[in-house]
Amino acid sequence: MPRRIYPLRILGMGLGGMVVGVVLWERHASVSAWLAMVLPAFVWPHVAYLITRHSADPYRAETRNLLIDSALAASFVPLMHFNLLPSVLLLTLTMVDKITTGIRGLWARALPAMLVGGLAGAALAGLHWAPETSMRVMVACLPVMALHTLSVSMVSYQLIRQSARHNQMLDELRRVDALTGLFGRGHWQEQAEAALRRHHASNEPACMLMLDIDHFKEINDAHGHTVGDEVIRALAHVVRGNVRAGDCAGRYGGDEFAIVLPGMLAKDALAIAHRIREQTEGVRLRSLPGVRITSSIGVAPADHRHSNLRAWIDAADAALYAAKNGGRNRVAGCMEPALAPAV
Repeated sequence: MPRRIYPLRILGMGLGGMVVGVVLWERHASVSAWLAMVLPAFVWPHVAYLITRHSADPYRAETRNLLIDSALAASFVPLMHFNLLPSVLLLTLTMVDKITTGIRGLWARALPAMLVGGLAGAALAGLHWAPETSMRVMVACLPVMALHTLSVSMVSYQLIRQSARHNQMLDELRRVDALTGLFGRGHWQEQAEAALRRHHASNEPACMLMLDIDHFKEINDAHGHTVGDEVIRALAHVVRGNVRAGDCAGRYGGDEFAIVLPGMLAKDALAIAHRIREQTEGVRLRSLPGVRITSSIGVAPADHRHSNLRAWIDAADAALYAAKNGGRNRVAGCMEPALAPAV
């Protein structure tokens, strides 16, 4: 935080000091007035940085520094005899800076700080009312308006990009199952619904595979959940090695996996299911090489009789349980879908 604010404080206070300096030059100000401008504008940013760097709580120290910034900016107003344009400009930009920090309530705490700063400036310079703004002062204000707007815009852009990256990471966490690296159930269902809609709209083929680890409860009970997790990761590795880039393989729940194969005919889905079953049978765990892992797989092509995703999932589940009831370690339920009714 100190490193991020330091150059912005140098820029903001320095440009503000230049505007105040033009007004003071027009007013033929005293040496004390010039010192009251130079110290806050050109010395304070470096002092603030050192205070924060050596503080045990840099965040709190920098928050105090921001309030001091507000007081110093307000002290310039009576110093300029309330010259209208630069006074309004400095006070407005000071409040904008406090709002854009994102620190809750900082802008409200800045108001009394600005009041104190204004009273201190009035005590030093006296109360003189000269609000007229010359063309020379107007020109001096232009760099402040332009550079401040650009700097705030760049900071806002960086925050937006950072927020977008965080949102992308959160979306990845939502879509991906942490244990297996496969898609989570929510994302998998979205892709399955999209494949079923395309099938109904254009008769594009699609297949669903439902996989289950045989006797998984016995493995968990005999060897513990750590080994159970290792078995699940091993099957996920086999699944990843047998799907295409456009397929969607996910963890459906527990030791059950589901794969959506868009654009694939039933016979090709059957071949993939057999490959997964055979490769699973060959998996050996490093910690327990004697444990034999097998899987049962149900295959269900998308069908026009599947009115919704639930019906398609039920068909794949029925095929899976047919494989399990048939003796496990097998593939079942692959049938060609019914054709779309003629129009």
